[in-house]
Amino acid sequence: MAASSPRRVLGLQLADGIGRGNMWACLSMSFVATMVISFLPAAQPYILGGVLGVAEGDQGKAVGLLGVAAEIAMIASLAWYGALADRFGRRPVVVAGFALCALGAALFPFAGNTTVLVALRVVFALGVAALSGMLSTVAVDYVRDGSRGKAYGLVGLFSGLGAMVAVLALVRLPKIFEDRGMAPVDAARVSFLIVAAAVLAVAGLMWFTLSTVRVGAAAERVPLARLVREGVALARDPGVALSYAAAFVARADLAVVAGFMSLWVIDYATGERGMSAAEALARGGAVVGIAQTVAMVAAPLFGWLGDRMRRQDVLILAQAVAAVSYLSTLLISDPLGSGMMLVAVLVGLGEIAAITTAGPLLAQQAPAAVRGSAYGVQTLCGAVGILVVSGLGGLLYDTWRPAAPFVISGLSGLLVVAFGLMVRRRVRPLPEESESLVAAG
Repeated sequence: MAASSPRRVLGLQLADGIGRGNMWACLSMSFVATMVISFLPAAQPYILGGVLGVAEGDQGKAVGLLGVAAEIAMIASLAWYGALADRFGRRPVVVAGFALCALGAALFPFAGNTTVLVALRVVFALGVAALSGMLSTVAVDYVRDGSRGKAYGLVGLFSGLGAMVAVLALVRLPKIFEDRGMAPVDAARVSFLIVAAAVLAVAGLMWFTLSTVRVGAAAERVPLARLVREGVALARDPGVALSYAAAFVARADLAVVAGFMSLWVIDYATGERGMSAAEALARGGAVVGIAQTVAMVAAPLFGWLGDRMRRQDVLILAQAVAAVSYLSTLLISDPLGSGMMLVAVLVGLGEIAAITTAGPLLAQQAPAAVRGSAYGVQTLCGAVGILVVSGLGGLLYDTWRPAAPFVISGLSGLLVVAFGLMVRRRVRPLPEESESLVAAG
């Protein structure tokens, strides 16, 4: 039976069996996970140019190749991570995700060629897959339905803080060490090792602070393949299908901001302005930092709207905002000018709008017993979106214009808006389920 006076954290009503420390662990997880997920793509151009010596004209293709390899790894693993989380609990999957990210980041600047770099990017991506699925799942597991929009808003806020730390502080580490006399290669290696050590420490902390309870005992007896199939089969529900489609665009948006926005600035800064790789990386981090600052500030707003509007309606609104924001990059010719700063503001708003609205809709439509699988499939859809945008966007970045990945994301968002308008009246929320969690043993 649900408690009559549920505990609260920052205005969130906690589910039965969840303590305040568990909720703070969830928010801390979103901060660190997004920090490391944002850091490596933003620092990739420095590794490609400053460590491996990849020609500037080939870096767009290289970033696209790394993105495609990472997303193939995520596609192969995401649904299984969700099923594993339903079977064994969320905590082991979270800890494994942080450990894999730490391993990939630690070895990344030691790669001797692009082939090894791709392999390490795959290791990192397997960790990202685990963390991406669990961020959404844990956030909705830990609160009652009436607080899930706000929970996503707060997760977005803490994620924005993590992304800011990554693009405003962590990406500056190589320049700091270079200024102290280190060679570029040594500066990169020390910087990545510091980040990896911090992430590994957080993995240990998560083991002791995340909840050990599970959403339901039935999933322990269901084969993993069946859990995966059930997550896919949920797409027959119009609300689930809309959430999956929105995730396709939302996760791609995040990848575009983290990877291609910094690459655009760095390419222009080194090629047109003659800046060093470390200086260009810092400038790129500043532009991405503006986008992430706006995302951080706007996240609670869209979370608040998610608990006060029909969730399919706020999702459609968010996708429309994101589409307009990303298409505005077509107006930019100088990525170091003031116009790029305004676009960064719009992109940050669109990015967080898309990310924070898809999850609560899925939580409203997916049964609790297969929620992990549903979020695994949702994140899988996001991985496919990143695969398409990274592959096609990376190719068009070099052959057409640097705004190409943003344009692809914007057009994809308009398609989701059209689909949402078609199905919005057919979305019927599931009856409210018990908010109690079942003890692990």
